[in-house]
Amino acid sequence: MSTLLGEAVTESDVDVVKALSEKLEVINLQFARRKAMRKAILHWLFIALCAGIVIVSAVLVAVNSPYLGWDFSDPEIAVAGTAFHAFEWLFVRLAPLVLIAAIVGVCLTRKKV
Repeated sequence: MSTLLGEAVTESDVDVVKALSEKLEVINLQFARRKAMRKAILHWLFIALCAGIVIVSAVLVAVNSPYLGWDFSDPEIAVAGTAFHAFEWLFVRLAPLVLIAAIVGVCLTRKKV
């Protein structure tokens, strides 16, 4: 601005502007790194969620609803069997939706090369 008006430019103004621009560049780099780190963490959390759903599904298929053969005349076993059945029922209905959402999350947070 001073140059355009024909005034003398002091070197201290140039040094201040240069120092401020360097500080802003460092801050911008820190923000970019933090954003990349958050994206990577979120990506791996989505992958872990997919793996967890697949593992729990495999375990539920492997145990094949063991509560169906339990003697429900004992109240404690009846409560445990009902809780197991409720978990299994909810998991079978919600897991596909959560798995699809997690796969979409993995695709949206992957690194673009």
